[in-house]
Amino acid sequence: MSSEPPPTTVPSGIPVLEATTPTPRAELPELLLITGMSGAGRSRAAAVLEDLDWYVVDNLPPQLLPQMVRMMSAAQGAVHRLAAVVDVRGREFFRDLVEVIDGLRESGFPYRLLFLDASDPVLVQRFEAVRRPHPLQGDRRILDGIADERELMRGMRERADIVIDTTELNVHDLARVVRTAVTGGEGDALRVNVLSFGFKYGLPLDADHVVDVRFLSNPYWIGELRHLTGRDEPVRDYVLGLPGASLFVQRYVDALEPVLAGYETEDKRYATVAVGCTGGKHRSVAISEAVAVALRERGHRVVVSHRDLGRE
Repeated sequence: MSSEPPPTTVPSGIPVLEATTPTPRAELPELLLITGMSGAGRSRAAAVLEDLDWYVVDNLPPQLLPQMVRMMSAAQGAVHRLAAVVDVRGREFFRDLVEVIDGLRESGFPYRLLFLDASDPVLVQRFEAVRRPHPLQGDRRILDGIADERELMRGMRERADIVIDTTELNVHDLARVVRTAVTGGEGDALRVNVLSFGFKYGLPLDADHVVDVRFLSNPYWIGELRHLTGRDEPVRDYVLGLPGASLFVQRYVDALEPVLAGYETEDKRYATVAVGCTGGKHRSVAISEAVAVALRERGHRVVVSHRDLGRE
C-alpha cells in the first residue's frame, strides 16, 4: 500500500472514507456487502446474518456506504459486523456501486462482497410464485428485467469474494451455505434453552419439548428444604438422589440427541426444552440444571433459565 494518503473522492465525485487519520485495522468493523440477482435469496441471506448478530442494513443507496462505515468506525466497538444489502432496487443509485466499493478499497477499508445468483428459469418461477414484478421489468416480460439486471450486475459478480448459486437450494440449504461461507461454520450450532417452570402457572408458550418431573417426591414437604430452591445444594442433592432421577436425566438427554440433530438439519437455530413441576421452584429447577450440564458435556450450546423461580 502506498505511503501517501489515498484521495477522498473517486472520479465520479462520490465521497469515500477519509484517510488522513485512519482507524487501526483491528478496530474497524467487519463489512460484508450483499448483492446479486433479484429473487436469488438476498433477503434470506440478510436474515441469516441478523441471526448471527450482524447489523444489517437493507436496500442501502451505495453513496451512503462510506458514511455508514465512518459511523460504525466511530461507534467505539458498538457494532463489530455490518452487512449492507445493495441491489437494483436503488435504481440509478446502483450504477455508482462499482465506484463506491473501489473507493472503499482504495481507502484501505476491508470488506467482502457476497453475490447471490440463480438460473433464469428458477428466477422466473420465484417471481411468478410471489406474483411480484421484477424491479427492472416495467411493462415488459420478467425475462427482460432479468436480462437487464444480469448486464448491470456483471461487474459486481466479477468483483465478488463469495458467489452462491441458489438454483438448487431451498431456504434451509441457503441458510447453511451462507453461514458456512461467511463465518466458516462458526456460530452454526443450535442454541438450547433449558427452562424450568411450574405447571400451576401454565405451560411455556415457546416450549418445543415439555417434560413433567412431578413423578419425583416434592421437597416442598420437607421443612428444611421448603424455603430453598433447586439451585441450592441440599435440594439438588435431594432431588437427584431420589430413585430414578439421575437415570431419568441420562435417558432424557439420550432421547433429545436425535431431536436436536434433526433441528440442526432442518435449520432450526433455537430450541426450548421445558421442565415442569408443580411450582417451578424445586424439582424442575434441579432437573433443568442437571439436563443442561449433561447437554453441555455432549457439546451443545445451552442456556438455563427458571421462569417461575421466586414466585410464591
